[in-house]
Amino acid sequence: MKMIEAKDVSYEYTKVVEVQGENTERKLMALDDVNIDIEKGSFVAILGHNGSGKSTFAKHLNALITPSEGTIFVDGMDTKDDSLVWKIRQNTGMVFQNPDNQLVATIVEEDVAFGPENLGVEPGEIRRRVDESLKMVGMDGFQKDTPSKLSGGQKQRIAIAGILAMKPQCIVLDEPTAMLDPMGRHDVMETIHRLNKENGITIILITHYMDEAVSADKVYVIDDGKIVMQGVPREIFSQVERMKSYGLDVPQVTETAYNLRKLGIDIPQDILTVDEMAGAICRLKSTI
Repeated sequence: MKMIEAKDVSYEYTKVVEVQGENTERKLMALDDVNIDIEKGSFVAILGHNGSGKSTFAKHLNALITPSEGTIFVDGMDTKDDSLVWKIRQNTGMVFQNPDNQLVATIVEEDVAFGPENLGVEPGEIRRRVDESLKMVGMDGFQKDTPSKLSGGQKQRIAIAGILAMKPQCIVLDEPTAMLDPMGRHDVMETIHRLNKENGITIILITHYMDEAVSADKVYVIDDGKIVMQGVPREIFSQVERMKSYGLDVPQVTETAYNLRKLGIDIPQDILTVDEMAGAICRLKSTI
C-alpha cells in the first residue's frame, strides 16, 4: 500500500528580485511535475543540492504547503483538503535540521508529551506514550533531564520521540544530521533504521550525506525541481559522473572504486560499503 503518492506536483512561488535598481516580483518553480510513490514501511532517501527543491517537497508531505498544480496523497488523504490537515500531520511527522528549533519545553518528558497533549490524548495514555517513545529512541531514563544540557544527537532523538508520541505511520526527516558531529549522526541514523526495521515506520530521509542513503530501499534525486534519477542505491551511486553533473557526490568508497577503474583496475563499479571494497580487493589479489 502507498504511504505517499505525488501526482504531477508543481509548486510555484513569488520572489522579489532587483532588476536595474528596481524590485520586481518573479514567479519561480520550486517543484516541476514531480511524481513519486512511496510504499508503507519503506525507507526512501531524497537527494539534491541546495535549492534543488527537496526541502520544498518535504514540506508538502504534511501539508505545511500544498501544490500549485497536481496532488499529493498521504495514506490516501489529499493534502489540499483542509478538513484533513491535522490527521495528515498526525500521520506524517516532520523532523528538521536544528533540534533546538523543535524543542518547546524545559523538561524532556514535557517536550515529548507536547504533541499528544495537543491531540487531546488522555493523561494516562500520554504517560505511556512518552515512556514508550523515549525507549524507542534509546533515551529512556532522560525523562527529567533538561533538553538544553543534552548533546546535539540526543536532542535530535528527543525531537524524534516527540513525533513518535503522536503515533505517526511516516516520519519525514529533513537533513536531521546536518548540524551533528559524527557520533550524533551515527546515533540518529541508528535510531531511524531501528524505527523502520523494527516498528515498520515509513522513513523519508532528505540528506546531503550520501553514506546515509546507501541503505535506503529507494533513492530519488531532485534537480531544479524535477526528479532526474530514481532507483535502488547501487543503481544510482554507480553513475558517478551523472551524480556529479547534478552537484552531488557519491559514497567515498564508491568514488574510490570508480577511480580505480579509471586506472584500469578490474573492480566492480557499484561498490557501496567498505566491506564490499575489501572483498573486491581480496578477490583481485587472488587472481594475481
